[in-house]
Amino acid sequence: MQGEAGVGQGFGEVAGRTGKIRATVESVIEGKSEAVRLALIVMLAEGHLLIEDVPGVGKTMLAKTLARAIDGTVRRVQFTPDLLPSDITGVSIYQQERREFEFVPGPVFANLLIGDEINRASPKTQAALLECMEERQVTVDGTTYPLERPFMVIATQNPVEMEGTYPLPEAQRDRFTARISMGYPSPVAELDMLDSHGRSSPLDSLSPAATVADVRRLIEAVRTVHTSPAVKQYAVDMVNATRNHPELRLGASPRATLQLVRAARARAALEEREYVLPDDLQALAVPVLAHRLLTTAEAQVERRRPEQIVSELVARLPVRG
Repeated sequence: MQGEAGVGQGFGEVAGRTGKIRATVESVIEGKSEAVRLALIVMLAEGHLLIEDVPGVGKTMLAKTLARAIDGTVRRVQFTPDLLPSDITGVSIYQQERREFEFVPGPVFANLLIGDEINRASPKTQAALLECMEERQVTVDGTTYPLERPFMVIATQNPVEMEGTYPLPEAQRDRFTARISMGYPSPVAELDMLDSHGRSSPLDSLSPAATVADVRRLIEAVRTVHTSPAVKQYAVDMVNATRNHPELRLGASPRATLQLVRAARARAALEEREYVLPDDLQALAVPVLAHRLLTTAEAQVERRRPEQIVSELVARLPVRG
């Protein structure tokens, strides 16, 4: 990959390189093409991904496969009730010989951090991720340490009604660019899985499809995608509609607007477009906005989910752009 992908060469190279990453991931994660595509969009948008579903449907495998496909540094943290914030960020240890403190980096110092079952840890430990996810840095004992670029958190969580889980705080959910659900595989995909996963893990023979330097160039290319004033206004209208909806007691934040536009740019680049369309915002509205919203008690009684509300808002909101 020569120079900056997509700059002066069109976005065909962005789509081509990302297509190779996608094919590599889908060689392991079968029958979940849309989930894989959204994970790549979040990566190119410099965001973080939350994967929520019941145990055993491939949440962690998706995270591990994507990490292997980009050949970056990867750390995995199994979140448990006894996990401490320093177990994630790192800790200063006093060295008796030198009579000074030495910082020992935690697993967050990687290109990709896999947080497995993030909602099994206490809110205090979950909060340890807030600074690094938003500012790409860690502060320990008054000293700030920058994180590697690119930096992405892929967290998995079980539904909150399951035993031993803590609901993620609103501030934590808002850090995640998008939330996806894997869902059960189709019977055909599950049958194929018995052959591909039956004897050994397909991760053992997986070869990277890109380097970290490639990913940095792809991200730089995505930043150049044009977003017209009308499309930006459409994004603002979409997010603002969640703040005034009678069935929502908490709407989406300004951070959500920013991440919606960033994700839309990534989606446009994947489709070899140098500009964002309203269709991009519409396609990403549910995964980017729904997990940030809180419904009213009345809406909960009627079993109205945020995903339904966002879909209805998008359907009736006047299109701009």
